[in-house]
Amino acid sequence: MDTYSLLRQIADSWVLLAMFGFFAGAAVWAFLPSQSHNREDASMIPFRNDTPNCTNACADCACASASAKLEALTHD
Repeated sequence: MDTYSLLRQIADSWVLLAMFGFFAGAAVWAFLPSQSHNREDASMIPFRNDTPNCTNACADCACASASAKLEALTHD
């Protein structure tokens, strides 16, 4: 058996299995409950440098709680 055929068989079986194992492990790690803070922090990246335009003058101001949440995430 020549070297090319041997390496081709290894790549077709064991390397493919190793890549799938790495992918499955990374997917499981990303969705662990302990990673929820990191996922939420990453989801707020586009809004980190925004300044709120709300004056909190309306009776049921929904943006006040959103801006407070954003401030809490940026100070962590």
